[in-house]
Amino acid sequence: MSKSDWNSPEAVKRLAKRHAAERRFKAIGLGAIVLSLAFLALLLFIMLRNGLGGLDWTFLSGSDSTDASVAGVWGAAKGSLLTMLVTLLISFPMGVLAAIYLEEFAPRKRWIEWVEVSINNLAAVPSIIFGLLGLAVFINTLNMPRSSPLVGGLTLALMTMPVIVISGRNAIKAVPPSIREAAYGIGASKVQTTFHHVLPLALPGILTGTIIGMARALGETAPLLMIGMRAFIATPPDSLTAPSSVLPMQIFLWSDEIDKAFVQNTSAAIIVLLVFLLAMNGIAIYLRNKFEVRW
Repeated sequence: MSKSDWNSPEAVKRLAKRHAAERRFKAIGLGAIVLSLAFLALLLFIMLRNGLGGLDWTFLSGSDSTDASVAGVWGAAKGSLLTMLVTLLISFPMGVLAAIYLEEFAPRKRWIEWVEVSINNLAAVPSIIFGLLGLAVFINTLNMPRSSPLVGGLTLALMTMPVIVISGRNAIKAVPPSIREAAYGIGASKVQTTFHHVLPLALPGILTGTIIGMARALGETAPLLMIGMRAFIATPPDSLTAPSSVLPMQIFLWSDEIDKAFVQNTSAAIIVLLVFLLAMNGIAIYLRNKFEVRW
């Protein structure tokens, strides 16, 4: 197209339409961001207004009670901490190892393709299905203690693992082939190349998937309902097998109370849950940035 064609009325009209479409797209994107931030700011404002006055030492160090003035969140917070610990210890190593095998070592066979499709489908399964699975396997079959952080962590690990596997495979796949070729060129074996070169470079992406999976697990209530973690627990758990509740379940139970005094406790517990989530994500982001390699 010559210079005169660019200055023709038809070309000027087409360019004007493109520029107008770009401006509309930018305006829609900006509007979506502003709307999302507005809802988040409104939620935080309501929670802080209703619950900030209830954040005292009695609330932070106490456990559940039928009296709103002495009810506390420490029992549920400790239960969440123990449950997330079990979830992380089970889902992270197993998810990473599964991702490494599927991406680096698995033969290109039909059954491997079925496994990959199954993992992708598991990531989209409703969480309550994992609760039914945990109830059937861990409680009814293996006779593990009901309402315990151990069973809760194992159930949430089943739900979190597909997310870690998918993100781990994508992170491993993103490592340049030249890294593998250079390692093979100096005599490294397949295992040495994978664990000494590929895995460290893929670790930031794997940690990102772990953050997403753990954040989802921290806020879940449906799977824990099925394994009995909605019971009234008046004392904090002293082990992984002791009866316990978790923060989302405690919020749900307090929000269902008839006594209006529990409204402040519910909002305060939501604030504690948000702080818990931000702290967990902050640690994970720090570790991700620490291991990140700049190309």
